[in-house]
Amino acid sequence: MNATVLSLTFRGMLGRKRSLLLFALPLVMLALALAIRFIIGDDPDAAVVLLHRFALGTLLPLVALIAGTGVIAPEIDDGEIVYLLAKPVSRASIVLSKLATAIVLTIAFTTVPTLLAGAILTGDVLDPIPGFAAGTIVGAVAYCSLFVLLGVVSRHAAVFGLLYALVWESLVGGYVPGARAVSVQDWAYSLTYALSTDLETKPEVRAAVALPLLAAVTVAAAAVAIQRLRSLSLAGES
Repeated sequence: MNATVLSLTFRGMLGRKRSLLLFALPLVMLALALAIRFIIGDDPDAAVVLLHRFALGTLLPLVALIAGTGVIAPEIDDGEIVYLLAKPVSRASIVLSKLATAIVLTIAFTTVPTLLAGAILTGDVLDPIPGFAAGTIVGAVAYCSLFVLLGVVSRHAAVFGLLYALVWESLVGGYVPGARAVSVQDWAYSLTYALSTDLETKPEVRAAVALPLLAAVTVAAAAVAIQRLRSLSLAGES
């Protein structure tokens, strides 16, 4: 990774208007947690529902989409990536630096709010809240890798990312048996389930299988993104 690319990407992400969404989405979840606590009091069951459906099911993919596509797609769309490609920095270093930025931002804006929301609803950070936090971390890595890849290969990365996260994972995965087995959300939840003791909803895929799948998706997406960026540079140079 390249420290300069990391620094510029962090500043670029937090300086754009889309950074407001990075702050707004976690605040919505915390506001929901406060409202639930105020209305029904200390309720571990409500914490499980909120963290499963909102933290893992909505907040994580949306924040990862904003961060993953935002670190590179705008630069490709407006042509600014050409200036970066002209520097003596390897394409792999560029992609990995962008990916690392997206992962750090996603974890910061999902894992920390997940812990806070759980603490608000239960009064403490006990099982299964740490499991949900762990799920957001492994999910963030895979989601960001996929969305960085989309940012490199398509001008409509945000649209395709939303179709996957909201249509496939949430809609199709919720009604079609077996669809959740091909879902980053379910793979991430499998770690939550493995680390927790009293969750009733079972994942489609066990953690022993899901974690290697998450790793494979992350590595494969990053590798393809690097290769496509190399192709982009060659096309520009020719």
